[in-house]
Amino acid sequence: MHEIGMCEGLVELLRRQAGDRRVTAARVRVGARHAVVGEAFDQAFALAAAGTAVQDAVVELVVTPMTIGCPACGVGSETLDPLAVCPGCGDDGVQLSGGDELVLESVTFGERASDVSRHPR
Repeated sequence: MHEIGMCEGLVELLRRQAGDRRVTAARVRVGARHAVVGEAFDQAFALAAAGTAVQDAVVELVVTPMTIGCPACGVGSETLDPLAVCPGCGDDGVQLSGGDELVLESVTFGERASDVSRHPR
């Protein structure tokens, strides 16, 4: 489950960005070539973020496709499947490009961690 390593790095990056603020939301763009499974990513993020200022953040995962090119028939397309075949002729000798990005697109911060402890409940 490579999502754990990815999420550990993401949590560390978010913690550095946050300083003493809480992170309430983040948007991450990941290419399909990484073969990230959404549910596994959510679980890995929750595990990596537990006990940190990032633990309650809502993370939006956006998966971007790869481009497929078929040398046999010339069809071009996009796919989320790293084992894709040509949608035109079914050939499995396609060329895949892109889909390898991993980008933290946005972060939303909340109150400073020190301010949260002073709020009455």
